[in-house]
Amino acid sequence: MEIQLTAKQLKVTPALREYVQQKMDKAQKYFDHIVWGQAFLFVEKRAHKAEMIVHAPGQTFRALATAADLYSAIDLASDKIDAQLKKHKERTKVRHKAKASETMSGAVAPPSATFSVVRQPVVPTTPERAAEEMESSGRDFLVYLDRDTDQVQVLFRRSDESLGIVQPVRKPKR
Repeated sequence: MEIQLTAKQLKVTPALREYVQQKMDKAQKYFDHIVWGQAFLFVEKRAHKAEMIVHAPGQTFRALATAADLYSAIDLASDKIDAQLKKHKERTKVRHKAKASETMSGAVAPPSATFSVVRQPVVPTTPERAAEEMESSGRDFLVYLDRDTDQVQVLFRRSDESLGIVQPVRKPKR
């Protein structure tokens, strides 16, 4: 990876250049195809700042860090870049896994659901009479024709042992 080092208001020593090179080379462990990197080192008043930019195909990562000394600022910026690269790599892994599972699920047909069909005559009755009939049969639901509204309704037992009624309603046309 080619690294361009720029310094403002300070002199770049060979040791500093090597330290920045070493820190930015850590980014290679996340992506082999990093195009190039930039490091900007500068001093503003008593604060030392380091800005690192890593260019990868289709993605650019940037981190800015401020510290009391220059080496600490470089360390912080390097850690921020590494965190961004790691997060990006994890995202791409998850996306690739999701795409792979989608293609695999398309190849294997899901198991078809099996249903048991219960045929029941629907007779006109009241909700109270339907509840008595459901209790005597020992089932958890009963389909009946409401005598007053002349509509098919479903009486069912709730999880708290109370009874509920499903009254079908037509969806309004848009």
